[in-house]
Amino acid sequence: MEDIEQIVEALRGGGVMLYPTDTLWGLGCDAANEAAVAKIFDIKQRSDTKSLIVLVNSEEMLSRHVREVPAPAWDIVRLSSTPQTIIYREGMGLANGVCAADGSVAVRVTGHLFCKKVIRCLGRPVVSTSANISGAAAPRTLAEVALAVRQSVDVQVSVAWEGLPTRKPSGIIRLDPDGQVKVIR
Repeated sequence: MEDIEQIVEALRGGGVMLYPTDTLWGLGCDAANEAAVAKIFDIKQRSDTKSLIVLVNSEEMLSRHVREVPAPAWDIVRLSSTPQTIIYREGMGLANGVCAADGSVAVRVTGHLFCKKVIRCLGRPVVSTSANISGAAAPRTLAEVALAVRQSVDVQVSVAWEGLPTRKPSGIIRLDPDGQVKVIR
């Protein structure tokens, strides 16, 4: 297994990783590094007008990167038995392209061991977007990641870190401060 510190060093240098998450195989980078975020859009051949999901490793980190966490979010984070991404009204301390044009940000508190370790060592959230060219199927396994994507990243994490992913995208819920809940996916 790769040394977490080497992976984090690559991320600190603006690198993009191909890595297993609690859902699918993803592309990730330091969510506060604009050049790294731009590289992910290039790899995916995706418009930078579409925002990205970020992973945090704790409720504390969530509070540092979201201006207001509505009360129902805490229950979802603590009680959900499957990975849930929540769209919050306003993100903070994140690169352009991570947040949507309206300032909202999609965040998931990950329970995945590899992701938690990398985020803890980096000290910041990481981007989590499926490791595919836009429009192609999202890869559930490393073997499903296209060669072009594999060749575009700075570091490819070992399948040994995969753990027990759900092999499907997370649910996505939008929570508004007024209590409105909208299921996106």
